[in-house]
Amino acid sequence: MARDAGPGAGPGAGTEVGARGKWWPLVAITLGNFMLIMDVTIVNTALPEIARDLDASFTSLQWVMDIYALALAALLMAAGSAADLFGRRRLYLLGLAVFALSSLACGLAPDPGLLIAARALQGVGAAAMFATNTPLLMAAYTGRDRGVAFGVWGGTSGAAAAVGPVLGGLLTEGLDWRAIFLVNLPLTVFAGWLTLRTVGESTGRAGGRVDAAGVVLFTGFAGALTYGLIRGGEEGWGDTGTTLSLASAGLALVGFVLVERRLKQPMFDLGLLRSPAFVALMVAAVVLQASAFPYLTYVAMWLQSVLGMSPIEAGLAVTPLAVAALVVGVIGGKLLSHLPPRVPVSGGLLLVGSGALLNAALVDGDAGWSALAPGLAVAGLGVGLATPVLVSAALGLVPGERAGMASGAVNTSRQFGYALGIAVLGTVFAARVRSVFTDGAAAAGSAPETAGAPDPEAAGHAAEAISGGHAADVIAAAPPGPARHAVERLAGDAFVAGIDRVCLISGVVAVAAALLVFAVVRDQRDQHGQRGQHGQHDGARPASGTTGRAPGAPGAPGAGETQSAGVGGTARVAGVAGGAGAAGAAGSAGAAGGVVGAAGPGGVAPAGA
Repeated sequence: MARDAGPGAGPGAGTEVGARGKWWPLVAITLGNFMLIMDVTIVNTALPEIARDLDASFTSLQWVMDIYALALAALLMAAGSAADLFGRRRLYLLGLAVFALSSLACGLAPDPGLLIAARALQGVGAAAMFATNTPLLMAAYTGRDRGVAFGVWGGTSGAAAAVGPVLGGLLTEGLDWRAIFLVNLPLTVFAGWLTLRTVGESTGRAGGRVDAAGVVLFTGFAGALTYGLIRGGEEGWGDTGTTLSLASAGLALVGFVLVERRLKQPMFDLGLLRSPAFVALMVAAVVLQASAFPYLTYVAMWLQSVLGMSPIEAGLAVTPLAVAALVVGVIGGKLLSHLPPRVPVSGGLLLVGSGALLNAALVDGDAGWSALAPGLAVAGLGVGLATPVLVSAALGLVPGERAGMASGAVNTSRQFGYALGIAVLGTVFAARVRSVFTDGAAAAGSAPETAGAPDPEAAGHAAEAISGGHAADVIAAAPPGPARHAVERLAGDAFVAGIDRVCLISGVVAVAAALLVFAVVRDQRDQHGQRGQHGQHDGARPASGTTGRAPGAPGAPGAGETQSAGVGGTARVAGVAGGAGAAGAAGSAGAAGGVVGAAGPGGVAPAGA
């Protein structure tokens, strides 16, 4: 059964897959999506082993986590534009190749610097894969098959977020931490081979272009800001490098605004920011990722380096969030589409904040892993509630020709929120650990019964090692007897104090964002005749199982056509968004079950990616 691959179809369009093999394109595309989301969460449980094997500092571990999401956020919309121009299947295959080679480089990395560089390259490949997932599925399937395809695609996104920590623990404990990256190699080879055989080529509308200046400036802004925040926590806010980095971020942002205002086809139309409701949803996307997922990095390290849990046990301990999010998405997919968008978005943020605050209240120096479960489960309910609605809510606030751009902006905000959360909360975490440990060491050193505790200078180095996952080494280096017991207690208290502080900040910020969304976003038809909760144009409501068509492309998905998929229901938008506008459509679908946020990573965002 040959398939029409859409407007601008090139060689390979109409690939023969046969009636019995019609789902192979779904397997090829979903497999890539599964990997890019899983690679956010799979790293968490391996961090202590990476720290020990490569002698990595806390700052290096921050970058191992952060650089992937940063590259994904910076290049997502640009990758969508490139895919529309040069071919979506072609870019997807290129993304798979880059992802595979960078995964190999990660697995062979001899030091933290090369691991970070390889993770950045992984993010580039992930951006190309994520940006092309949705349009390739739109081109491959129509009618009822399309609904099934997006349901499966979204469901596996949620599964990737949930499976990541456990699989990471299994591979790290059973083989080696390097296996969490090397496992991608056979999967990418299979996905690439299957894509070549079963997925047709397609392109977007003619006349589009890649906003190269916008990409460079936005990437410079995001990278300089993140570097400045991380360096400020390590070297101090008065440090010359910190100041120059933050100043560079400001200049890049100003340049980005000036460039986008002058271009006829900008990567992002700044006019969208005139809508307070749209701005509130962008803030919600950033805060959702920043509040729900970054602190899990420090939780995973606490479970292993302080509580002594195995990587598998640590992976299982943090799964309540992803599992709860997946359950909400599967059960509530249809119900969410009938609610005013501010209800699930603000309600989800409120639950995410409540979960973080629960963790801050329940986790103390005497707590075990079970103290995490209530807070993680509550936060997971919030992720499942808010994530699948964010894109469709944003689409209801913009004109049809900006639908793809708006969805891409929301997804970019989510990935950038994760990167920003790691940078900011990591700085707070490290400072809190250092403060508590050094103060405690000074008090212990002056007590006769604990003589031999670290002196102030040694305590500072020990605190840095503890925050980087080397608590066991610090404890082992202390003199046997009361001094070692004092250091062990101090290490646990300092780590918990750091987790409590980042959870407190995450909770307060999420609750504030919930109040903002509830106050600003309204359930009403806007000037473009759209409903935010459905993401559809009035008078252009497609029949069940179909999707509206862009003008000039009868019978095939338009370049600006986007779909936000949820298990049990999909929100569809047809728009004419050529060039950069279609970039957002390429990466628009929020995970069914609301768990792509873990990636994102992708995830857990994280899923989702």
